[in-house]
Amino acid sequence: MAKRSIGKIAVLSVCFAVMAFSIHGMFGANMAKKKNDIDQFLHHATCYYAISLMPFLGFSKQKSERPDSSLQFTSTDISLARKLDSNDKLRSFRDKFVITDPNTIYLDGNSLGRLPKSTIKYMQNVIEKEWGEQVTRRHMGSRRERVNAKLAQLVGAQPEEVLISDSTSVNFYKLVVAALQLKKDRTKIITADLNFPTDVYILEGIIKLLGNKHELVFIPSDDDITIKNEAIQSEIDEETALVTFSHVAYKSGFLYDMAKVNQWAHEKGALVLWDLSHSVGAVPIDLGDTKADLAVGCTYKYLNGGSGCPAFIYVRRDLQNDLENPIWGWLGAQDPFITPRYKASPGVKRFMVGSPPSLSIAALEPALDIHLEAGRDNLRKKSIHQAAYLIYLAEQWLFPLGFELGSPKNPEIRGSHVALKHPEAYRIYQAMTQSPPPAIKVIPDFRPPDNIRMSVVPLYTSYNEIYLAMKRIREIVEKNIYKQYSE
Repeated sequence: MAKRSIGKIAVLSVCFAVMAFSIHGMFGANMAKKKNDIDQFLHHATCYYAISLMPFLGFSKQKSERPDSSLQFTSTDISLARKLDSNDKLRSFRDKFVITDPNTIYLDGNSLGRLPKSTIKYMQNVIEKEWGEQVTRRHMGSRRERVNAKLAQLVGAQPEEVLISDSTSVNFYKLVVAALQLKKDRTKIITADLNFPTDVYILEGIIKLLGNKHELVFIPSDDDITIKNEAIQSEIDEETALVTFSHVAYKSGFLYDMAKVNQWAHEKGALVLWDLSHSVGAVPIDLGDTKADLAVGCTYKYLNGGSGCPAFIYVRRDLQNDLENPIWGWLGAQDPFITPRYKASPGVKRFMVGSPPSLSIAALEPALDIHLEAGRDNLRKKSIHQAAYLIYLAEQWLFPLGFELGSPKNPEIRGSHVALKHPEAYRIYQAMTQSPPPAIKVIPDFRPPDNIRMSVVPLYTSYNEIYLAMKRIREIVEKNIYKQYSE
C-alpha cells in the first residue's frame, strides 16, 4: 500500500479516536442514560469511517447505473446531425476516401470498405515502377513485414505473432487443424449459433476429414442477438479441445468478452480461436493482454484493403513451434529449394504456404496507415456515438413502423454495425438500394430472414449520412414504396 494512502488512513483513525473521546467527556456520568443515543451515533460514525477507508484498501464505489449523457439525444432535427459533424474531431479523415456520389449513402463498410485516395497513388507507383520498370521482387518481403507489424499494432500483438497470408477461410482451416492435432486427447469443439456460417462449414469439414472423432457443440442464443457468458463458461470442460467464436457476431454485432472466454478456456486446458473479421478496425483488440491463443481476420472490411485482399493469422509466440501447419508449401519451409524434404520454418512463418498476392498486400499498407493515424480508441469512441445516434433515430422514427433492434443496445457488447429487424426487411432493403433518382440511395446489407445491417465506419461515415439514411427508411415504409419490390 502506498505511503500516502497509509498516511490518510492514520489521519482518519486519529480523527475517529478524538471524536470518541470527546463524546465520552461530554456525557460523563450520564453516559448510561444516553447510551442508546450514543450507540446509534457511534454506529453511524463507524460506518462512515469504514466507508472512508474503502478506497485506500483497494475497494471502489460501484459504477453509476446512469447512462452516458454523451449518448443521449433529444432532437430529430437535421441541425443536430450537422452540429455533430462540425464538432467531430475525426471529420477530416472522410476526405481521405474516394466518395463520388453525393446521392448515395454507403453503410456497408462491414462487408467492403471504401477506397482510400492514398491507395491509388501508392499502387500506381507499385505497378508502374516496382513491377513495370524495375521488374523486381525486392520490395515484396520488406513490405510484407511492414504490413505484419502494422496489423500487429491494430490487434494488440507482437509483429512476430502476425502473418498476412491466404484467405480467412484457408487461415481458419490451418489453425483449426493445428489446434486439434495439438489437443489429440480431446474431442470437443465449441462454437455458437451466432458464428459466421463459413467457419461452421470448415469445422464440419475438418471433423469429417479427421474421421468424425470430434463433437461440434453449438451454444444457443436465447434472443438471436447475444450469447450469455454463463452459457459459455459452463460448456467448456476438460474434454474441450477448441473454443471458436466470431469476436463480433456477423449478424447482430454482438461483441464477446475476449478476456473472459480466454480465461475460461485456459482454466480447462483448451485453446481459443477468434475470427476477427467483423471487429478488426472497428473495435480495440488486445490479443496479447487477453492471452489469446489463435486468431484470423480479413482486411477488406473495416481495414479498407480492397476486395480480395489477403487475410491474416495470429499465433501466440509460445505456441508457434508446437503447432503444425497442415498445408505444407515452399514459403512455410525452413530451407525451400535447398532440401527436397519439408522442414517447417520456425515461428509463425511456418503457416505460410505459397506465393502471397503482393499487389493486394501493397494496397493494404496505406489503408492501415490511415487507421494508425486516427487511433483505434478515437475510432471506437466515435463509432459508439454514431451507433447510438442511429439507434436513437430508429427508436423515434422506425420502431413505431414495426422495426426492432437486432443488436445489443449496450455499446460495451456491440461492434460497429447495427441490425434493424422488420418482417418486410428484404423488400425495404431493395427499395433502399434500387430506388431511382432523385431518391437517396442507401447501401446497407441484408441478412435473412429479417435483418438490415448498417455499419458506421468512423473514418468516413458522417452524422448527416446517418440522419438522411434513417429518414429515407422511414419514407420507404410510410409511403409503402417497398411494396413495389418482390418478396
